[in-house]
Amino acid sequence: MATVYNIAVDQGSDFTTTMNLTNDDGVNRDITSYTARGQLKRSFSSTSNVAFTTAISNPTGGEVVISLSNAKTANLKYGRYVYDVELVSTGTGNVERILEGIVTVYPEVTK
Repeated sequence: MATVYNIAVDQGSDFTTTMNLTNDDGVNRDITSYTARGQLKRSFSSTSNVAFTTAISNPTGGEVVISLSNAKTANLKYGRYVYDVELVSTGTGNVERILEGIVTVYPEVTK
């Protein structure tokens, strides 16, 4: 089951967060044979989405980075969105949702 984590994004600003995945015993998870992907949407049923830029920055340490450029966040309307992040096994193609929650976009004043 995915971890629920709500995040805040400032409209018009760069956004980056790093997550550290661990096994049930608290040891860093080795995600060497995985890629990551993630999206946010206005609602679960929305057909349009904004994709996170994802990177596995430390595969043996279980580190995944998600980010949005300031150009992407500038185009988001302020308010609430839903999101999730998944790992995809490069060997089997199996998909595992690792993170999900609400994204709150706070409006930008200075443009």
